[in-house]
Amino acid sequence: MLILLGTPVSVLATTGGVSAGGSAAVTTPPAAVGGAAPTSTSTTPVVKQPHAPIVSKSSSVAYTGPVYEKTATGQVVPYTTPQTPDEVTSATGGSTVGVAADTKPELLVPGGTAREVNGLAAAPMSAPLAVQEIIWAGNQIVGLPYIYGGGHASFVSPGYDCSGTVSFALHGAELISTPMDSSEFMDWDSKGIGTWVTIFANGGHAYLTVAGLRLDTSPANDPSNLPGPRWRPLRPENAGYTVRHPTGL
Repeated sequence: MLILLGTPVSVLATTGGVSAGGSAAVTTPPAAVGGAAPTSTSTTPVVKQPHAPIVSKSSSVAYTGPVYEKTATGQVVPYTTPQTPDEVTSATGGSTVGVAADTKPELLVPGGTAREVNGLAAAPMSAPLAVQEIIWAGNQIVGLPYIYGGGHASFVSPGYDCSGTVSFALHGAELISTPMDSSEFMDWDSKGIGTWVTIFANGGHAYLTVAGLRLDTSPANDPSNLPGPRWRPLRPENAGYTVRHPTGL
């Protein structure tokens, strides 16, 4: 009769459970007779995050879901739209809202898609901070007039042109340190569509999409037909542009 000496093997080890000590038990296959023990490598599959949409057949940006605001102290509180531009959301400690406000609130919505809320963009909660900062920076200049060359001598300007608008938004996330024109954006950073942010540029125009919204001075494919920096619906196509994105975004 063969007698096995040693500590009995835990049932947990054979079922992939967790031992009493709290760590997962690992079993090593026995070595083949006359050969070396087989090696086992464990790889975690890479889950590719889908890209934020850059085109849409619909021009609707209507949203009726919950909206939140990140306060100056970093709290995320429910957001209530004031009835007038000068009214303050006293219940939440929020700031004045709307395109007419001097300082725009840092709006948030659940999920991974940015939403338009009374002319401003609410950043998705699941997006990286840099993406949220791009959106919140874009909000600060929404509603200002289109000025050719605006936003190039300085990030601070009474109005902005197309590439000045893109520059201001990217600067909000500290992705660029000086304003750039549309031709410079054609060779900027990484090629192709980004996971969250995509810049479209040619010799005469530039705009960006971020988390499913478009920041653009051109009213093309926008029913509002208003000029200047604004959040607009995605276009049905983006032909004629070089496509770039910030590395990692």
